[in-house]
Amino acid sequence: MKTALVVGALGVIGRNLTEYLSQQLDWNVIGLSRRLPDFESRARHVSVDLLKDADTAAQAKEWKHVTHVFYAAYQPSCSFAEEVQPNLEMLRNLLRTLEPVALKLERVVLNEGVKAYGVHLGPFKTPAKETDARHLPPNFYYAQEDFLRVQQAGKSWTYTVLRPDVVCGFSVGSAMNLPLIIATYAAISREMGVPLRFPGKPGAYRALAQATASSLHAEASEWAATAPLAANETFNVTNGDYFRWEHIWPRIADFFEIPLAAPQTISLQSWMSDKGPVWDEIVRKHNLRPYRLEQLAAWAFGDFIFGCDYDVISDTTKLRQHGFHRVEESEAMFLCLLRQFRETRIIP
Repeated sequence: MKTALVVGALGVIGRNLTEYLSQQLDWNVIGLSRRLPDFESRARHVSVDLLKDADTAAQAKEWKHVTHVFYAAYQPSCSFAEEVQPNLEMLRNLLRTLEPVALKLERVVLNEGVKAYGVHLGPFKTPAKETDARHLPPNFYYAQEDFLRVQQAGKSWTYTVLRPDVVCGFSVGSAMNLPLIIATYAAISREMGVPLRFPGKPGAYRALAQATASSLHAEASEWAATAPLAANETFNVTNGDYFRWEHIWPRIADFFEIPLAAPQTISLQSWMSDKGPVWDEIVRKHNLRPYRLEQLAAWAFGDFIFGCDYDVISDTTKLRQHGFHRVEESEAMFLCLLRQFRETRIIP
């Protein structure tokens, strides 16, 4: 039996990875997060604040059987520079506490993203390849990756770095779950009697974009943790296709049965700041699960994604050459997730 330690187990990456590994017969799963889940899970969930040494150390004795670490924790900050220290400290505290007790540790899988290529700074070289040069720091991915390489040197365990983009899956309370942002925005538009408009830049409506289904990412994570060829390597992980929002937005409008109108650039973070009462009425009217709007939609993340008026494309050739071949159709993925959120009474 392999024992997985999933760090950040309630995020859009961690939750779906935890559920996937829990269904495999040869994995035991321990999920770490600051809060405990509000759903049933076959995994054992532990509440830990990795920024607190004492909190981390208190759990160490429970980790002696861990063979694989899947790291997907993230501590947001108000600036890129301020993100570096807490995110580095969490990874550092975890590994320095884990290594002395987890004597059978085999591999650490670290999740990064396309910010490693500078997507947050503006147009960048596409398709992005794992060998591309770094941008000028700060970037907490770089700090974590450099620490991991130094920490692993001369050890029996290995690491793999994965770089997905816009991971989409079933999760509530995640800071970066784009399908749920879209769903709540569309539901509020319908409730207020207005057509569905793409809220981002006109260029973003037409640019090439990509996504990573959480189910695909979970399978890729297991492969990355166990494949000999993945040891000490970095891989881009996406669905393998590209899309333009101008082709997907009409399908979203059809799903919610509302008219589609031309794009109109707004700040979701600003314009949705007074929509809490509207959402509460939607919850009451449709007997939805009683989540508050701020629990479902991180509007700043939506503004970032819909503000990328340039192509965002990662090259996944290296991943295929090393042995992982699954692909996913992005348009079908979005619609499938919308149906799942509706069936579980998260959205109307």
